[in-house]
Amino acid sequence: MRVLPAVLPLLFSSMPAFAQSAQGDVAVTIYNDDIALVQDVRQIDIPAGRSRQEFPDVSARIRPETVSFAAADTGIVEQNFDYDLLSPGKLMEKAVGRVVTIVRTNPATGAETREQAKVLAVNGGVVLQIGPRIEVLRDDGLPVRVIFDKVPDNLRARPTLSISVESSRAGARPARLSYLTPGLGWNADYVARFDEAAGKIDVQGWVTLNNSTGTSFNNADVVMVAGNPNQSGNPNVRQRYPRQQDNRSLVRAGTESGTRERLGDFYLYPLKERTTIANAQTKQVSFLDVQGAPARKGYEYRVDWLQTMEVPQSAATVLKFTSSKDGGLGDQLPAGTVRVYMKDAKGDPQFIGENRIPHTPMGSELAIRTGEAFDVKVKVVVTERTRLSDRHWRTAMRYTLTNARPDSVTVDLVQQGLDWFWDDTRIKQESQKSERLSSNATQWKVAVPANGETELTAIYETRF
Repeated sequence: MRVLPAVLPLLFSSMPAFAQSAQGDVAVTIYNDDIALVQDVRQIDIPAGRSRQEFPDVSARIRPETVSFAAADTGIVEQNFDYDLLSPGKLMEKAVGRVVTIVRTNPATGAETREQAKVLAVNGGVVLQIGPRIEVLRDDGLPVRVIFDKVPDNLRARPTLSISVESSRAGARPARLSYLTPGLGWNADYVARFDEAAGKIDVQGWVTLNNSTGTSFNNADVVMVAGNPNQSGNPNVRQRYPRQQDNRSLVRAGTESGTRERLGDFYLYPLKERTTIANAQTKQVSFLDVQGAPARKGYEYRVDWLQTMEVPQSAATVLKFTSSKDGGLGDQLPAGTVRVYMKDAKGDPQFIGENRIPHTPMGSELAIRTGEAFDVKVKVVVTERTRLSDRHWRTAMRYTLTNARPDSVTVDLVQQGLDWFWDDTRIKQESQKSERLSSNATQWKVAVPANGETELTAIYETRF
């Protein structure tokens, strides 16, 4: 036999019908790091003196320590957040030690039998005392329901915040409730359609909203904040570390200012119209639509220090464009994933790769790595490694780049690791002039002819 789970076929004659949302004029500010500010202005009737005011339909994941309440001539005395929500299982748990009514229906005759029962336990099943006998409520195929006389005071149909206030006068007035909550998040997604022949790119940016707060926010004024405010006071938020893979997409940070509204050092992306963010819902809204911005395809390969290859490796395919007002996307770009599409021979757009970008100022240069090039390869060999003294070494390296495409290409070849273990590595001789990017890396722009190859050599000296 199976014990009837407390959360299954129990029908409650005492369960109230769900009311419409009690929220008022709602504004929601959503940040990137799983945190949102909810501001809810409700018209409430507050009596003079001390009273208890209840605010149902707040986030089920509200951070109570962040609550702020403001109403004219009223001060807050105490607050409580009741998050023990009404469910069949919870109702049975709260009924332990109380008397309920068990109703069984004869499936043959339809006759009902009612008995008074005391709930003894609900650990893995419902244990009842009916008169002198102890019975386990079973799932034996017979129709059964449990009737409760009322819903316990500490069990709520909806997440509810109750506040004790002191008012110097009686009367209806607007009251503003503000609080922070996790469970409301947003991120940016970009769809890029690249026309290689024309050297143009169309980009559409989407805001993707997610709500896992346990509460819907109805007809809300919504604004997204692009940035990462510090949350050191919230133990549920992990310490942030920079995403190196994101930063590689940002070749050069821009210095242009736009007209988009700021909040401190963050940018705001408001929705044009009020919207309802339903619980357990994902919603997408367009915030960027640019046609025909200049773009070009390139290739890149990064070489580790003293790296020698047995077989050639593929260069990365890179899509390059800017966020400049003139000749670019003309906006500040919140961090997100850029998905790139190209048309095939039939004119149908096909997916060719994706990568992330960090928060990007306007005027920046971007390089989106979409995948590995099939026809463009790089082979690196350390041809000499000579110790000149205890702290002085000479290293010779050869880079061979091949191109099986019917058109010429240029590969950004980056040698990194030049300040490995705090040493000083410098190029003493090279077959093509390089550009030093930093103490750690230097770069050659290597032209490789159609259906051909290019060899580049360099001699380094390292002092420890």
